[in-house]
Amino acid sequence: MDMLDRQSPVDGSAGFAKRIKTETDAAHRATEQSRFVGDLLAGRLLEDGYAALLTQTYLVYEALERAGEIHAGDALAAPFIAPELIRLPSLAADLEFLRGPQWREQVIATPATARYVARLEEVAFTSPADFVAHHYLRYLGDLSGGQIIRRMLERAYGYEVDGLRFYIFDQIAKPKVFKDEYRAKLDRAPLTAKEQARFIDEVNLAYGLNGALFADLEADIDRYLVK
Repeated sequence: MDMLDRQSPVDGSAGFAKRIKTETDAAHRATEQSRFVGDLLAGRLLEDGYAALLTQTYLVYEALERAGEIHAGDALAAPFIAPELIRLPSLAADLEFLRGPQWREQVIATPATARYVARLEEVAFTSPADFVAHHYLRYLGDLSGGQIIRRMLERAYGYEVDGLRFYIFDQIAKPKVFKDEYRAKLDRAPLTAKEQARFIDEVNLAYGLNGALFADLEADIDRYLVK
């Protein structure tokens, strides 16, 4: 971001968080149409299908959380980075529960996941705003729709804690309060109109990358279907 942009932020009263939600709603809804996720939540997939999803998710968070370490001292990104959001240890624990201690040997990116990680490597490490765009999609999603997914997985597969640690935020006592504060930070973020538009574009792109990740898994869905 150049100095001119940095000196000309948009007034936080514009409701940037609401704009993000509104202007990415179509992309969000398209992502939710995944057959793979639908069959998983209905209990129609073997546990290995769930493990396959968590494996690809692990690779995404590994890149995102490395980027977070880079931006820990950045004025724009730092307010959004919170240790209670970190997911890698929880994902590792779930994968060990589902696939055993050798689970790392099965961590191979699908083509779509490789593209997702490549995009994070391209923008999230060098642009604090792009990092926050991806951060927003992942973590606010985990605290929102992710909690619905957690309950559905509990019903479908009988998980209680093991297998669901990715969705459990023990250190966040009041998720709604946390999410409201996060959105308030977005409203206060020192972004120009041009930077806000780029941010929203990046969130839309990230939804597309996430949808492609699901599509790759769906292409191989027969191997995961309960017979």
